Amino acid sequence: MDKAFLAGKTASYYTLGCKLNFTETSSIAKQLEAAGVRTVHKGEQPDICIVNTCSVTEVADRKCRQAIHRIVRQYPGAYVVVTGCYGQLKPGEVASIPGVDVVLGQDQKGNVPEHLNNLIKRDRGIFHTVKAKDLKNFVPSCSKGDRTRYFLKVQDGCDYYCTYCTIPFARGHSRNPEISDLVSQARKAGEDGGREIVITGVNIGDFGKSTGESFFDLVKELDKVKDISRYRISSIEPNLLTDQIIEYVAESRAFMPHFHIPLQCGSDEVLKLMHRRYDRQVFADKVKKIKEVMPDAFIGVDVIVGMRGETDQFFNDSLEFLKGLDVTQLHVFSYSERPGTAALRIDHVVSAEEKHERSQKLIAVSESKLHAFYEEHIGKEALVLVERPKRGCPAHGFTENYIRVEIAGAEELENQIVKVRLGGFNQAQDALVGEII
Repeated sequence: MDKAFLAGKTASYYTLGCKLNFTETSSIAKQLEAAGVRTVHKGEQPDICIVNTCSVTEVADRKCRQAIHRIVRQYPGAYVVVTGCYGQLKPGEVASIPGVDVVLGQDQKGNVPEHLNNLIKRDRGIFHTVKAKDLKNFVPSCSKGDRTRYFLKVQDGCDYYCTYCTIPFARGHSRNPEISDLVSQARKAGEDGGREIVITGVNIGDFGKSTGESFFDLVKELDKVKDISRYRISSIEPNLLTDQIIEYVAESRAFMPHFHIPLQCGSDEVLKLMHRRYDRQVFADKVKKIKEVMPDAFIGVDVIVGMRGETDQFFNDSLEFLKGLDVTQLHVFSYSERPGTAALRIDHVVSAEEKHERSQKLIAVSESKLHAFYEEHIGKEALVLVERPKRGCPAHGFTENYIRVEIAGAEELENQIVKVRLGGFNQAQDALVGEII
């Protein structure tokens, strides 16, 4: 990288999509900072705008396009670089957006900005040196960006090829670093003052494909990093969340009673159409196991509505199954048709109106479950890691089992774990009010 060329320039960063994207944006920023590029202050005009995109649904694509247009209008003199899944999957479409200078893929080392200095000197265009299917290297990332919690990328890529999903086409095959490398990153985060780490990746339960290790091995080794008080396991496939992992989390020093498990549908027929690797009984058994050993565990569940082939009967079957699950919250997504996916060959298309109606039914179930979960904890004591408050807002944080808590007067306690007594709901009804003990 030509540090002399980049030195003194300023950059702004925009991230859309998942936690993994946020960690990778932070890594890009670190690489550019090492080359002398400074992150802009509020109100400044950046020389470079990095836009890290998502493409999990058509809605995500649309939001990315809107964000790119907005950034181009806001900073007409800046050099606009688009990277991430949307840029990887649809580089021509992104490059055609007026004001976009380059659509940047990954190089052989997996580094996104490695050739940025050369690109700024040449004409606008598409710069992809490696196709996703050929990506073999793992790009490490452990950062907090502007958050209190750190995000540790432990895995990338996916070998599952669910019929509705394009992520394997954007991210490539499943791969990971050695556990020792990740433990070193966790230790560094602890030395820098980090108290909590969220473990992220595309399919984290598949960890070990590259090194012959396992996700359970990783969990055990991370738990030994004494400076880190809390770990959270982000989305993990139900068939990869073993009873061994669940039992270890229940007894561990630092792993929180908090799980995010994608179900996608409560109908076995639709799960088969999706090419998911489990049936709903497997999912129900995982939930039951978690609640047996961690009764207060928070369990978030991803659900897709309106998948091709989801008839009224299949949806109603799924709805009743979800109502009966002892989970905390549903993250509801409407099915989005993605070019090149096998789902396009499935008959029975669900209308947009029907998708919306089904989404509203599931959101109502989710709100009821989350409200009941919060109510069960009113009056209890809990440990809360105080997050950085937004300007003009009270301090807030999360309990070990991920209940959001507002704490008046705790603005100076950022990144500290405090004991609180949980009171009733706040005015917005999206958090409990905590009183420091």
